[in-house]
Amino acid sequence: MTPNIADIIRHHVSLEVRCIDRLYVNGYMPKLQTSGGLCYFLRDHRGYPIPSPALFKPMRERFVTAVHQFVARHEIPLLEFESGEDKDAIAARYRARFTRPEGVVFVGVAQEKMRSFKAHKQAGPGTKVSFKFSRQPVAVNHYYFYVHDREWGPAFLKIGTYLPYPVKLCLNGHEWVKQRLRRNRVRFESLDNGFLSCVDSPALQAACDALGPADVQAFFDRWSHRLPWPLTLADRAAGYDHDLTIWQIELSLTHVFDRPVHGRHFFEAVIRENLDLGRPDRVRLLFPFRLTHATPPPAFGYRTRVITDGVQPSLHVEYKASHVKQYFKEQHALRTETTINRPKDFYVAKRLPNLTYLRDLGQQVNRKLLEVERVSHHCVLTQDALDRLQRPTVEDSQRASALRFGDPRVMALLQALTAFTHLPHGFRHRDLRPQVEALLGSPYTAAQMTYDLRRLRLKGLIHRIPDTHRYTATTYGLKVAFFYSKLYLRILRPEWNALLPDTDHLPRPLRAALDQLATEIDKLHQEAAFAA
Repeated sequence: MTPNIADIIRHHVSLEVRCIDRLYVNGYMPKLQTSGGLCYFLRDHRGYPIPSPALFKPMRERFVTAVHQFVARHEIPLLEFESGEDKDAIAARYRARFTRPEGVVFVGVAQEKMRSFKAHKQAGPGTKVSFKFSRQPVAVNHYYFYVHDREWGPAFLKIGTYLPYPVKLCLNGHEWVKQRLRRNRVRFESLDNGFLSCVDSPALQAACDALGPADVQAFFDRWSHRLPWPLTLADRAAGYDHDLTIWQIELSLTHVFDRPVHGRHFFEAVIRENLDLGRPDRVRLLFPFRLTHATPPPAFGYRTRVITDGVQPSLHVEYKASHVKQYFKEQHALRTETTINRPKDFYVAKRLPNLTYLRDLGQQVNRKLLEVERVSHHCVLTQDALDRLQRPTVEDSQRASALRFGDPRVMALLQALTAFTHLPHGFRHRDLRPQVEALLGSPYTAAQMTYDLRRLRLKGLIHRIPDTHRYTATTYGLKVAFFYSKLYLRILRPEWNALLPDTDHLPRPLRAALDQLATEIDKLHQEAAFAA
């Protein structure tokens, strides 16, 4: 018999690793983001009487000359990227031939868009001329410095050649951990962008947890002083240097299976159970924030995609600008990966010091996805547990009324409960009541909500956060909610007519044949609608 998701994760995983995966970081100069800041830089800092756009070209030429001198002095290849070229594939070829422990592998140049300054000439009284600057997109050259770092391994820095000189870093947390393990002489076997095995798994996880904002900042400080830089040392000493912000971060949770067949079993169960994860009521199970009028759903709704490339399944769940994906990595491991493209989607600033918070948040989403899949696929209740729900009980000297299966109010209450298991700070009375009322289809008072919260708490389905009026759903509560909902929605309600007495005088075989015909017609209609 095919094992369920809970058994696969519990008994057939040889290695579990939580780690920051790819990390893209933006560098910007706070003092050069506005017209006033630019004018102050040119006039007060550089000493030019008129802040003029004619000053931009010498600054650009100085930087370009420094780059060419740098690559010539160190005999570094300089490539011009063509439009549409796969930069990663080119980098892989050059890295394969690079043998030094640290250094610049090659430098690439590509024309890309960035936001720079446009000058507007303003004539003052007499012959006095001044300029006003505004920001606009322009296509300019960017230099890609592909490096191999002692701490980070393969990485690159991209630097724009025009003011305000944007910088972008591309780093990989798994590579940082590998470099750290090599220095500590901990043996491991690599998986593409991950780990297949390790002789000391606690040391591996400790290394993953040790990665933080200071390591990213140290990488930037190290290479920004080794590479040619758009501004001089005097400019940087005066405060014209880059601050780092998080542009994109990928948080991965990897489970390596002891046998590849268990990965296939896992995805068969996941795809069968969770095709609707992209619907708003199920997105709430994954992302730790409540949807309000200030955070409306996307224009075309939340999307779930189950993709099969050849025989490799993957599950994608999208939310705002971020998404979660699960896939079978190299026929060995389950990779659950949360990609945060915009930290503000989760009400946190994108500054680098928030890296640790975003890492914890992403891992929370990864764990919540697995918990939902595990509980959804294995939500069977024992006879004792079911009996305890069906009848009144006494809990901590207090009477708790029954939660009877099939009762419309109970079914609506448990279905609504699943929409709030994501909240790290719990849900309130006023959050849950509108959901129950909508599912119930009839008025549902605040007093009824108070009564139901009390019996959910006494039955162990929810937990009240101390010193607050907020509640969180327990794992047992989530299991009960799934059991009731799946049993009712998937089994009882679709087959309810079979339990009713015949309402016509057709012979039973003919009635069964007509029912089968109606089912096939509905199936054809659904397939046609799906194809359209």
